[in-house]
Amino acid sequence: MERRRFLGLAASSVIVAGCLDDGPEGTVLSPPDEYDALAQADLPYPIHGDDLPDATVPDPLRDEQVSTRGFVGDRHVLMTFIFTRCHEACPVLTSNLVQTQVEASENGYADDVAFINVTFDPEHDTADVLREYGEARGADVDADNWYFLRPENEERAHEVVEETFGCAFERNPPDASMEFTHMSLILLVNKDGVVERAYTGEPPAPSTVVDDLDAVVSGYDSA
Repeated sequence: MERRRFLGLAASSVIVAGCLDDGPEGTVLSPPDEYDALAQADLPYPIHGDDLPDATVPDPLRDEQVSTRGFVGDRHVLMTFIFTRCHEACPVLTSNLVQTQVEASENGYADDVAFINVTFDPEHDTADVLREYGEARGADVDADNWYFLRPENEERAHEVVEETFGCAFERNPPDASMEFTHMSLILLVNKDGVVERAYTGEPPAPSTVVDDLDAVVSGYDSA
């Protein structure tokens, strides 16, 4: 995969705090400022107003298969894609989910949200590694709302992460400083399975994600 593709994907940033307003059918947040251009760009990942893609992936900490659309009708979803050996974007992506998990607990809607982390490095990211990684970053990995999904092998990781969700990654040469080059992506999805925000490019400030999730939850509570 050409590096320019990663740079092009990363440049399409949707890091805009939402507000309640009219948008595509099935959404609570108003479209981001870049929505018209993004909607015409035929991007590989889902954006505001798109349905969350469906994939079923093992969760080794729960010892069960988890469907990404299994929460439709029951929970909002905050989802990202990481590998635990990453020392650049992935800790920040995970921090967004951790801080939002704390916010959900403190504000009484922890049962209304699922926090999903998908690794694309299944060879290294075993159940023990994922647990240690989550706990080191403050996640309550034993909470009913926290999920680590681990595809069975790297081929399956490409099918799920890259082909299904459009989050590009590739393995680097052995002498590189990190094992993978990858784009950053966080998806905020409402309870009906519709994407409210796709945060790409530089990872967003956690406060942005918290505010957007609060708005989505409040929109459903007031409906």
